[in-house]
Amino acid sequence: MSQELWHSLAQKAGLTLNSVQTDQLNSYLDLLLLANQRMNLTRIIERGDAEVLHIGDALTLLPHLPTHAHRLSDVGAGGGVPGIVLAIVRPDIHVTLIEATRKKAAFLRDAAAELKLSNVVVEPQRAEMIARSTGRESFDVVAARAVALLPILVEWLLPLAKIGGVVLAMKGPTGVDELKQAEHAIGQLGGGPALPIPIELPGTTGHLIIKIPKIACTPPRLPRDPSIAKGLPI
Repeated sequence: MSQELWHSLAQKAGLTLNSVQTDQLNSYLDLLLLANQRMNLTRIIERGDAEVLHIGDALTLLPHLPTHAHRLSDVGAGGGVPGIVLAIVRPDIHVTLIEATRKKAAFLRDAAAELKLSNVVVEPQRAEMIARSTGRESFDVVAARAVALLPILVEWLLPLAKIGGVVLAMKGPTGVDELKQAEHAIGQLGGGPALPIPIELPGTTGHLIIKIPKIACTPPRLPRDPSIAKGLPI
């Protein structure tokens, strides 16, 4: 049943999954759930749930990616969702997995090697550090899932996106409220009007993709609004 969902979600983006890709997706879940027994990669430990809430969730991004080859970064990649999944299904795109936790970054490197994903690189750094170096405004798509509240998240994502690129923040039921709180920061960081896109996924409610176009350069440094930052992860 879950693989039917995978195929259906891919078809919404005009893609057809082949047997090699479905095998890779299944192998990725095997690697993720096995590694999760020794480190904290995911709270979803049932295989059937992971097939929907990891693979299926990642595949909902497909219609919002450029149809041509491009560069995508997954910020706070954790166990590899959505980055590894997108790299499997879209072998034409170059995926950079940004993950500052060394053990998680090591898992991502090992998984990419095991799955023979030549289009994946792992950056074991914080997004802010990459944005201060070669990664600044260099990605066509910057994605993140379950990393931070949106007012802080946009500070990490928008500096990485090219002008003409897009940020895709995967959010739950609080996403619309977070977007209202983040609107000022989005404008200050070079983002355009954001669009909350409802996502239908079996067994879930309130899933959203917050799509933010990058329309202007991000200033090198902006003062943090303490009323926004208070109590949020840094």
